[in-house]
Amino acid sequence: MNFSSMIDNIITVFKTFRFVDLVDIVVIAFIVYSLFKLVRDTRAEQLVKGIVILLIAYLVSNFLNMLMMASLLKLLFEFGVVLIVIIFQPEIRNALEQLGRKNIRNINLFNRVSKSDEWILAEKKAISDVAEVAEVFSRQKTGALIVFENDTKLSDIASTGVEINADTSTALLGNLFFNKAPLHDGAVIISNGIVKSAGCILPLTSRNEDVDMHLGTRHRASLGMSEVSDAVIVVVSEETGTISIAHNNNLTSDYTRETLIQKLEQELIPKKDKRNFFRKFAGRKENEDE
Repeated sequence: MNFSSMIDNIITVFKTFRFVDLVDIVVIAFIVYSLFKLVRDTRAEQLVKGIVILLIAYLVSNFLNMLMMASLLKLLFEFGVVLIVIIFQPEIRNALEQLGRKNIRNINLFNRVSKSDEWILAEKKAISDVAEVAEVFSRQKTGALIVFENDTKLSDIASTGVEINADTSTALLGNLFFNKAPLHDGAVIISNGIVKSAGCILPLTSRNEDVDMHLGTRHRASLGMSEVSDAVIVVVSEETGTISIAHNNNLTSDYTRETLIQKLEQELIPKKDKRNFFRKFAGRKENEDE
């Protein structure tokens, strides 16, 4: 093939190239990138290396006409999809949960910005009560684990504890985490500004291999909860009295009452209420018309 024919072929390809083909390429590239990102720096990376080695062995056995090895590897690859789902189950679940949370935030925007005034007041009161009691616990070195439900519903976690369904208060939270109380070792779930359940069992972290070995069970449980949901978890250390927050698989510490309120409101309260904006705009238009 000479140079001119090569140019002609390239021009022909470009003439038949459609916009949908570009979209197709971008989507496939994104999927491949997401898969690489999923397995990078996890145990799945080692499993992918093992699959690549088996694939190379299959190609070599075919090339060398090693019938028995080729047959066994072919049989293995025929059931490969099922094996991959089983082996990568934690990573696939994590990826789907993250995708679902992104869809909730990016597509169902009104779920985050059209909260009623009553809901916002109840949530702010719950945040204030938690911050106040966390400050007291910090001074007294009383351990606490409080989960604020966000977009991901936590009914399955709440069912592991005792149903409360009561308005938040410093007295209630203080009694629940009193060190001789029967529910003090579990977590409290706060949903829509009320204490939904107490004494709940949270999943311990299983993906974060860089967790400080000095962290206790409460902190590991808070990280585990942040791995499987978008909840915001407040932790008070029984040993040091340090107030921490776990969110999006990240643990930050050394909060005061004021900074804790600021952080919780930032993560839990909608930035602005678009519905109220449109109401004001409509009311202004009505006044102008009059």
